[in-house]
Amino acid sequence: MEKDFMKRIVVDQKVMVGKPVIKGTRIAVYEIIARVAQGQTFKEITEDLDITEDDVRAALMYAEKILEGEDIFPVIAGN
Repeated sequence: MEKDFMKRIVVDQKVMVGKPVIKGTRIAVYEIIARVAQGQTFKEITEDLDITEDDVRAALMYAEKILEGEDIFPVIAGN
């Protein structure tokens, strides 16, 4: 199931300068993530952007996979 979701996200230098987008659109993954973070419901997002709930889930899964592999380096605050 997860692999099916990942097929919904594409990265193409000719579309949105290579930012990950929903396949067949110019809707960037970051835009969907921002709307979720702002408290919009899946229904609001799908209606505003004319995408499916599966597209929203795919964007969230994409972000999860990117962050899962990210190395975190703590910043030590100076005095």
